[in-house]
Amino acid sequence: MKVYKIGSEILSINSIREIIKNDSKLSLSSKVKSQIRDCRKYLDKKIHESNDPIYGINTGFGSLYDKKVDKADLGQLQKNLVLSHACGVGDEVPFEIVRLIILLKIQSLSYGHSGVQLETVERLVDMYNNRILPVIYQQGSLGASGDLAPLAHMSLSLLGEGEVDVLENSNKPNYKRKKISKVFRDLKWKAITLQSKEGLALLNGTQFMSSYGVWSLIKAKKLSYLADLISSISIDAFDCRNEFYDKLIQSVRPHKGQIKTAKNIEDFLKESEIQSKIKNHVQDPYSFRCIPQVHGATKDVISHVEQVFNTEINSVTDNPNIFIKEDRIISGGNFHGQILSMSMDYLAIALSELASISERRIYKLISGERDLPPFLVNDPGLNSGMMITQYTAASIVSQNKQLCTPASVDSIVSSNGQEDHVSMGANAATKLFVVINNVEKVLAIELLNAVQALSYRKDVSSSFIQSIVKEFRKDVSFLNQDRILSIDIENSISFLQNLDVDADLVFA
Repeated sequence: MKVYKIGSEILSINSIREIIKNDSKLSLSSKVKSQIRDCRKYLDKKIHESNDPIYGINTGFGSLYDKKVDKADLGQLQKNLVLSHACGVGDEVPFEIVRLIILLKIQSLSYGHSGVQLETVERLVDMYNNRILPVIYQQGSLGASGDLAPLAHMSLSLLGEGEVDVLENSNKPNYKRKKISKVFRDLKWKAITLQSKEGLALLNGTQFMSSYGVWSLIKAKKLSYLADLISSISIDAFDCRNEFYDKLIQSVRPHKGQIKTAKNIEDFLKESEIQSKIKNHVQDPYSFRCIPQVHGATKDVISHVEQVFNTEINSVTDNPNIFIKEDRIISGGNFHGQILSMSMDYLAIALSELASISERRIYKLISGERDLPPFLVNDPGLNSGMMITQYTAASIVSQNKQLCTPASVDSIVSSNGQEDHVSMGANAATKLFVVINNVEKVLAIELLNAVQALSYRKDVSSSFIQSIVKEFRKDVSFLNQDRILSIDIENSISFLQNLDVDADLVFA
């Protein structure tokens, strides 16, 4: 069993990918434990010695910031905060993202600037390790005072409130919905009694947005690689020329992503018989010829957004923040998700272009050009072949265009005007999630068509492409005559999901 020790190193998108891949357990380093204890001790001392109002610690929240709360009620204040803010609605957050929310909340609390009890953080670690996942809803956060509603639903479980999904069988993952009170009884756990500031530390923070962003970046890297791979199959299937990915072309416009994409295609098609043949056509359509420029631009955006999120997941994003050495408790705005919202809007746009150009290649493959039969089927007319797969891809691409309207330019005033500018980062996060899954579907449809088209070529592609096609044919057979193609598309999606890709290769 592998263990990742919180506080042992800087967290990164790649390290989170390894934590997920290895199903690593979490633990807290001794340094982290000391930081959390020392901060809690400092806060208790500060409250004991002073009656001065400190936002969210002995005052109300939001526009109720000027309402003083008695010392005897500070714990109840925090419990009330969690209960009142659990206002999430809509679809449930997927299990894998709920786990990321817990992981990133632990990370943010580990720095000793939040004032939580060590017991609270250790309970979050236990929940992560035992795959006890609170039921969290996608809608409810404005992405500015932290992800209040979603993180309230996460925090309910600490109080022994609400429902959770618990992994029943680790060999064949199967989650069962249970009341957290029953889980506590079974495990002989006691509910956490929140102390001053703890509810606010749990609810303030960008972990809902960040978790969607982290998941999206991990998936985006793989899709970037797959887009290069699948388009390479399409290049041979459509009998394209090879000049467009020549090193000299890239050298005079040396964007990093463009160079890497061209190199990927060159490697995938190395020693392809189809590429070595003399072509009758002088140029190829942009959807083939401009793959390095389009896919490469997406790579560069992924790299930029990854830098943003690597900073964010190693940050303290609750409020107020406690600084022991400086003897200060400072109220600020680290919970505001503007940079995440803008970055996820940018990433959604970049990824949607992978699907947009992919759909154009699908259109060309089924067009009956370059010695390929119309709609890639024998006896077209009697058979419609791959005709409607392009319709499906087109509808998905159109939906992505609608989803790429930026959330980050919107803001609605809340809390009686106290919270008068918000990021809408949670909306950017959830629509990015849809865009990414849509891109995967379109790429799977291109793969389905590209492999079908390649079957009509007399010459063979590279040995690498042939190996991919051979594996694909175990899941999806050649289309001789019309059949239910939604099954083929689902099998193609599953093939891509199960394809083991080293994401570091995408950008190395």
